[in-house]
Amino acid sequence: MGEAMEKVDLDKALEVAREAAQAADRVAMGYFRGELEVETKADESPVTVADRETERVIRDVIARHFPDHAIDGEEYGCDGDNRCLWLIDPIDGTRSFIRGLPFWSVQIALMIDGELVVGVSSAPAFGETAWARAGGGAWLDGRPLRVGETDSLKRADVSFGNLRTIARSEHWSWVGQIVSEAARCRGYGDFYSYHRLADGSQDVVIESDVNILDIAALVVIVREAGGVFTDLDGQPPGLETTSVLAAPPRLHEQLLSSHHEHSR
Repeated sequence: MGEAMEKVDLDKALEVAREAAQAADRVAMGYFRGELEVETKADESPVTVADRETERVIRDVIARHFPDHAIDGEEYGCDGDNRCLWLIDPIDGTRSFIRGLPFWSVQIALMIDGELVVGVSSAPAFGETAWARAGGGAWLDGRPLRVGETDSLKRADVSFGNLRTIARSEHWSWVGQIVSEAARCRGYGDFYSYHRLADGSQDVVIESDVNILDIAALVVIVREAGGVFTDLDGQPPGLETTSVLAAPPRLHEQLLSSHHEHSR
């Protein structure tokens, strides 16, 4: 961690992120399973008043504590220009939210000088919240998180996200090999697979067609739980990241190596 980053109180930032998530949870749950008018954004994704109001309350909490920090959110874009950038997806999993499924979450992360250092992933309809800060470990409702020790694909539980996009890509044959070899394949989607990876009850998450707002908080949580989180080419997550390969270190190394072989 660089000298400049050490000047930011990450414990305070994490406390603020958790406060913002709790406020957001209350707003979102007030709309969950109620009557909602659904709009379609330019990218064909759905949005509701719940998304917008939830993001506003998150922004309000952060701005009250850190008025100089920049904030980039799913619904209202980027405000400010600062080395400290908050990344917000107020309701990640809006489609699940609209259909009354509990697989959605509030995602709040802090990036400093391009490095993700704080993350909160709150899933109020599911009844759990995960959080982490750089160097402080990862936690789920006060319980420490640690990835599992599975080091073989033949014993691994793998979760896929956005399979339609993967099926249209050059990654499809590689994914087929994983499906044929893995002990079990799932497709929970959104926050759930990452929480389970971090607590050791799942072993691999592979996704495409993501953006940094979807995964920023989860990156910090998985890393602090001892996992490796990259894109499908092995690059660390950044503002332009669109894919995910997350797993315990030895399994991640094996999968990345097999992906490189398929890409030749």
